[in-house]
Amino acid sequence: MAETLLLADDEEKVLEFMSSFLREEGFRIVTARTGTEALALADKENPALVVLDWMMPQMSGLDACRELRKRSRAGIIMVTAKSDEMDKIIGLEVGADDYIVKPFSLRELLARIRSVLRRLQDSPAAEEHLVRGDLIISSSQHRVWKRGVEIGMTPTEFKLLLTLAVKPGIVYSRLQLLKAALDDDLINVERTVDAHISRLRKKIEDDLSNPRYIETVYGFGYRFGGQS
Repeated sequence: MAETLLLADDEEKVLEFMSSFLREEGFRIVTARTGTEALALADKENPALVVLDWMMPQMSGLDACRELRKRSRAGIIMVTAKSDEMDKIIGLEVGADDYIVKPFSLRELLARIRSVLRRLQDSPAAEEHLVRGDLIISSSQHRVWKRGVEIGMTPTEFKLLLTLAVKPGIVYSRLQLLKAALDDDLINVERTVDAHISRLRKKIEDDLSNPRYIETVYGFGYRFGGQS
């Protein structure tokens, strides 16, 4: 059965451009012209991945992304004309798994879609359940609990956490995390990892000023704090 993609953009020609190409690649496509419509369709269609344009009427793609992340585990790719690195990081902070800057080629869009979908399906080799301090991480269910309460995770956040938690104490550089956890050779801004880590810490750490689980190794990268 074809995977469903939700494409949201207020420009009809852009939607037609993307839709036609992606249908030929075997995807089922649904489209929205506003952020509000995108949220309603996401609830109805349960897409595997959502492509959100940043600038849309009624509700921006950024606000739609923030709200969608509260209710869905779908992959999210932000489409933006904003090329500033800080704008990209803002998109990642509110829950996007990746971003693509206009103008872009359809082949690049396809590569990024497939990359995010792989994150939903693939996990590093691990035990069925990892117990790390107050955290329980299920590699097969892609679910995380802290003190018995489930924590919502994006595919990227989950894969980052699992990659680090499988080998506590091992230091990973940002580049290693990009390749191991994000599985995307197209991403060349290593600092995007920092945005994902920041968002992940807000979900699992009790004290952001003194992280217990994800520790920064200055000048190199990150490691899991060795909780057992």
